[in-house]
Amino acid sequence: MKAVETVKKEKIDFLLAVGGGSVMDGTKFISMASKYEGNPEELLKQGFKSAPVKEALPLGVVVTLPATGSEMNSGAVISYGDGKYPVFSPFVFPKFSFLDPTLTFLLPGHQVANGIVDTFIHVVEQYVTFPAEGRLQDRISEGILQTLIEIGETTINEPENYDARASLMWCAAMGLNGLVAAGVPQDWTTHMIGHELTAMFGIDHGKTLAVIQPGVWKIRKDKKREKFIQYAERVWKIKEKNDDKKINSAIEKTEEFFEKLGLSTRLSNYGVKKEDLENIIKGLEKRGLTALSETGDLDLETSMKILEISF
Repeated sequence: MKAVETVKKEKIDFLLAVGGGSVMDGTKFISMASKYEGNPEELLKQGFKSAPVKEALPLGVVVTLPATGSEMNSGAVISYGDGKYPVFSPFVFPKFSFLDPTLTFLLPGHQVANGIVDTFIHVVEQYVTFPAEGRLQDRISEGILQTLIEIGETTINEPENYDARASLMWCAAMGLNGLVAAGVPQDWTTHMIGHELTAMFGIDHGKTLAVIQPGVWKIRKDKKREKFIQYAERVWKIKEKNDDKKINSAIEKTEEFFEKLGLSTRLSNYGVKKEDLENIIKGLEKRGLTALSETGDLDLETSMKILEISF
């Protein structure tokens, strides 16, 4: 908000975001709010609808932490008050973005892991849903996921491995630029619950996703059955003949992948107590997140089951 005041006062006409997702997203908000005639807080209350702005300041991006894909999309997630809010506008699609892997060489390992998991979950939120004849989208999604699995540990263990970091940057950009989302159903349950965990407990976004995604799948695997079998066969190359065992094995391998990156898949390892779960549910209710998933039938009771099984 202070930056918005400065932009207006100094008549600034271009913004440059140098950083990771938070810096990029914050810059997008400044871009919109600086041209918005009403109270900027109103821009945070639109949910997944496009923000009511007619223009925005142009912006460019220099990526230093690949994760969110904000360098190649028109969305942002803003932390404000006691919550995190999605904001969208075609006016804040970056005019250019620099993706230089050498700028990531000095990142802490846990932040690299966060970026890998964030990218991974972005893709499965758009892929592990239900069949919708998105054949090419599926193949691209599977390619991104397999690449992340191949390079994941290398990007952490070999900080200056240019090729691994370059692949991560490209996966992050491709994972949420609309390419794999075109014409297919999308879930985003994991992200919405994860946002509450970050807002309430300050847990890194990527870490919340590593915790919640397996829990979502364990509770919702029957709803996602066909795509889950596809995920197991194509991404993890699981040959098990029994489909139920195949699905369970895919969940286990995903959890193992996150753990190998150094991220826990248990909520209890982040200082959250069982008595805190009710407040998380209240946060979801407060923000109207009472009918989540690709089918809109994931209610607060189911969200609680996901939290409990993730504990």
